[in-house]
Amino acid sequence: MASQRIISYNVNGIRAAMKKGLVEWLQAKDFDIVCFQELKANADQIDVEAFTEMGYHCYWHSAEKKGYSGVAILSKVEPKKITYGMGNSKYDSEGRVLIAEYKKYSLISTYFPSGTSGEIRQKFKYEFLDDVFDYLEELKVKNKKIVLCGDLNIAHHPIDIHNPVSNKKSSGFLPEEREWLTKFYESGYIDTFRHFHDAPHNYSWWSYRANARANNKGWRIDYFAATKNLSKNLVDADIFPEAKHSDHCPIYLELDI
Repeated sequence: MASQRIISYNVNGIRAAMKKGLVEWLQAKDFDIVCFQELKANADQIDVEAFTEMGYHCYWHSAEKKGYSGVAILSKVEPKKITYGMGNSKYDSEGRVLIAEYKKYSLISTYFPSGTSGEIRQKFKYEFLDDVFDYLEELKVKNKKIVLCGDLNIAHHPIDIHNPVSNKKSSGFLPEEREWLTKFYESGYIDTFRHFHDAPHNYSWWSYRANARANNKGWRIDYFAATKNLSKNLVDADIFPEAKHSDHCPIYLELDI
């Protein structure tokens, strides 16, 4: 049986991350599949050769708006099929969902909307949560084994955020958002990091303010979720806070496929 090593990484602008040593970090790690979120660039603005030279097939789903959102999947194994978006132009124009179908499972790289800029985007986020849930339920019928990864912009439990009390009214830790994540996992998914690790103080995003990263005052808002029928295939999951090309850090999943 072969093992597949996958990372998911909100790079907060891929061009900026590449200037901070992202390519060299990936060369040293040699992952099988890399999922990016928040590209903030179109494919023609990226040095794609840096990734193809490492043996990756590259699939980019950028937002229509310049310098905004966007997701990607880089894969050394060529997928059977790639689907750009979820068939809803409201979200697909923002480059939020990209699906690679492999022989044994389907992989989704996703970037959920943030509601931090105010009520309009918070409402948009709730609409997305409703619509993506329905979409994933339909997808599960066709593609029975699914791994969903990316920046979901929600910290699930108090253990997933450095200060749950003072953030209880903050977007990303609102009761309705957390309830959605509970509903999502109860619909048949495993939080793969928590499957292996129950320790606190494990985060994937830190504010640029108040020296938050140096003090590890973060949020765990990036996830690998696997359908329960993949539980026997889970080998390991981890978070790599030492990688500093973004305000997020990469998260990791190893699958025995």
